[in-house]
Amino acid sequence: MSKNVKAMNPLKVITGPETRWSYANVWEPKSINGGTPKYSVSLIVPKSDTKTVAKLKAAIEAAYKEGEAKLKGNGRSVPALSVIKTPLRDGDVERPDDAAYANAYFVNANATTAPGIVDTDCNPILTRSEVYSGVYGRASISFYAFNSSGNKGIACGLNNLQKIKDGEPLGGRSRAEDDFATDDDDDFLS
Repeated sequence: MSKNVKAMNPLKVITGPETRWSYANVWEPKSINGGTPKYSVSLIVPKSDTKTVAKLKAAIEAAYKEGEAKLKGNGRSVPALSVIKTPLRDGDVERPDDAAYANAYFVNANATTAPGIVDTDCNPILTRSEVYSGVYGRASISFYAFNSSGNKGIACGLNNLQKIKDGEPLGGRSRAEDDFATDDDDDFLS
């Protein structure tokens, strides 16, 4: 039955396993500019993952069609999808100086409720250090239209996350496991 439910919701996407998580704020909600505290993650999808990219574009289109009345608001017509804010962005264009976003698209997803986070066997991950910016995993996300304070567009909601494998930490921070992997203490007194 779960396969049928998934197929019936054109607004929901499960990203591919090569999706990399950046700005992973998934344990504690954070407030931006005094707004409602939210959980969030930037999902970096390689352009070579054409299956996930196609699913993202189709879900954005479905959210646009479903939200036409909301997007129209008090206006005479629904603004074209090409002129409203959409969540699928090109890393080569918007983050040209960040190697993690090279040759990739990205989607920023957020939620007011904590995402479920599981490992490859679908067991809950409870150790916070296991999930960090730089890991690879699948994400369950949903798209919806918004029209708020003159801003119109399609947004991305964060549902759940599945860690597939470790990756090089992003943001220049090293992992404790890597820092202390050797007994080399030559620089202890330097």
